[in-house]
Amino acid sequence: MSFKADAAKIKRWREERYWSQEHVAELAGIGLRTVQRIENGEPASQESLKALAAAYNVDVIALSVDQAAEAADSVARKNAKTRAAIRLSLWIHLAGYAIGVVVFVGISIGIGGNTFVMKWPLIWWTVGFVSHIATVLIVHVATRYQEQVETAA
Repeated sequence: MSFKADAAKIKRWREERYWSQEHVAELAGIGLRTVQRIENGEPASQESLKALAAAYNVDVIALSVDQAAEAADSVARKNAKTRAAIRLSLWIHLAGYAIGVVVFVGISIGIGGNTFVMKWPLIWWTVGFVSHIATVLIVHVATRYQEQVETAA
């Protein structure tokens, strides 16, 4: 069975004990460079992880990354980027819409008369903007649901 070492946890545990990397290497019976590589997140052999676990007096699984949690975190990060991007697109659309309203009002005033001549283009642009808002909400709800399903699994 292979484990992916949790480099941050291994380093944190070493620092909490005020141990140097040399001391950990000596306790574990592995090379200093191996400890440095593991703490930098590089792959570690099963034997090295077993030796580190013995040095910390824990089970090997305690030094490894929880792959389910890592997958859930990955999904959450991806979804957060998606939500941020789609919110940005909405703000850009809102800015364009506001400028468009000002231009349409200006055109209607410039033409004169009591009728708002740019009524239909503005109505259809409003429909598009409301559709964009609905899309943002749907993506937000769908990504949150996906994260809840990942967390529950």
